[in-house]
Amino acid sequence: MDSIAPGGLAGDRTAVVPGGGFSLSAQEMWKIIKENKDLDLPAHKVMVATVRCDEIAQQKILELSSHEEWKDLQESANSGPVIGFGNRLRALLDRIISGYDTEAAYFEGSVRDKKRNLLVSRSFEIAQPAYQAVIGHHRAKAFDNFKNNLNLSSKSLDQGFTSFVQSCRKTCLDEFDKGCADAHIPQAGWDSLKARDKLQRDIEACVASVREQKLLEIENVFKRRLEEALALPAASLLDAASSDTWPALRKLFHREIEIAKAGLSAAIAGYELDENSTEKMLSDLSEFGRSVIEKKAREEASKALMRMKDRFMAVFSHDAESMPRVWSKEEDISAITKDARLAALKLLSIVAAIRLDEKSDTVEAALTSLIGDGQEIVQRSAGNFTSSEHRSAITSASNALASSTWEGIAGEDTLLTPVQCRNLWRQFKSETEYTISQALAAQEASRRAVSWLPPPWAILVMIVLGFNEFMALLSFTVQESHILGSWFCTLSARKSSLGAA
Repeated sequence: MDSIAPGGLAGDRTAVVPGGGFSLSAQEMWKIIKENKDLDLPAHKVMVATVRCDEIAQQKILELSSHEEWKDLQESANSGPVIGFGNRLRALLDRIISGYDTEAAYFEGSVRDKKRNLLVSRSFEIAQPAYQAVIGHHRAKAFDNFKNNLNLSSKSLDQGFTSFVQSCRKTCLDEFDKGCADAHIPQAGWDSLKARDKLQRDIEACVASVREQKLLEIENVFKRRLEEALALPAASLLDAASSDTWPALRKLFHREIEIAKAGLSAAIAGYELDENSTEKMLSDLSEFGRSVIEKKAREEASKALMRMKDRFMAVFSHDAESMPRVWSKEEDISAITKDARLAALKLLSIVAAIRLDEKSDTVEAALTSLIGDGQEIVQRSAGNFTSSEHRSAITSASNALASSTWEGIAGEDTLLTPVQCRNLWRQFKSETEYTISQALAAQEASRRAVSWLPPPWAILVMIVLGFNEFMALLSFTVQESHILGSWFCTLSARKSSLGAA
């Protein structure tokens, strides 16, 4: 209508086609359109579909990002594990994708599908951090439950530790897998294997830590028991310091070590340790028991001089019945001094080295050789300190004790070196000299006191020859006693009569 009027469809044309020529004109126009590639309508549809589908997809992305349900789901995922996360996210994404499908239904199919795939991919990219957060929370929760179960239940294990750990591990992984299945969306292609691998590594590290802690606790328990079983008996045996001290200590050590090893082996059986680890624990327990005895031995060695003086005084000042000695002239102070010093040297030989390994050594022989020096103070006091034998004994002892090691004793088992023992011996002699001198003085005083009395035969002669005089004196004494008695009776009677008056 009004097609050729000014402003109409063809009003600006200078050349118009009459109505009778419309059919021919239309055919020519269509021919030109079909032959002109710039007017290819399918390409135009693709362009329009590309633009519109991209716009619709972007709109849906924005709709997803601003959706209240998504914000709530995202916030919950960041806070902790979300029950039903996969279903909730899948339902939300389905609504977003369905909206796209509705709006882009009439656009070119290939373009529509391509943009739809991009929308799905982009939606999953937006949702993946929330998914990973949920998986992380499930992993942390499962691991926390594993640690709690392991720490609480392993305090009183009725089954072996390894079996219990396997049960806890299975429960933990099953719990994690259940959480992952709840959050899973098949179309997304998300993978929880990395999180599961990390959970397994954390479990193994935790198990190793707990196993080490439990084994250490068990080991410490048996060490405390072993120390209690060894410390006091060892101290008592070393305090006695007799020739049976180290044999008794070896017997005590081996007996208690075997008991402790048997108990430890039974206690760690459920941990399924390898042979090397088990042997190391048993070896460490044995070394600890040895260290307990070594500690007591070192304590005794540090008090060697005091103990030597105590042992010397016990022998020197008391007889075989432990009664205090009276230094009469019958007492052989030289022999007693030698015995007392020999006892002190034997004590020194016992505390000079550790002998938990049954090996022969020359410690006692070397120290006992000093006993040739034993009568030095007695001889000095008596004035006969000049014998060549005595000087030879001193030289022999000095040579034997000039070394810094004992023959047959390892360096780590040496408590007092030969040089230290020689120095202790010199100090010991110096500090006990006064005691011996006092004994000699007491014996000399006793000898002089006895010499003031007449000999026994003289006392017997005086008794026989003076018997008559003794009897006469006794008779006179009896008579005088009767006279005095009569006088006292008379005096008492007079006092009584005066009192009555």
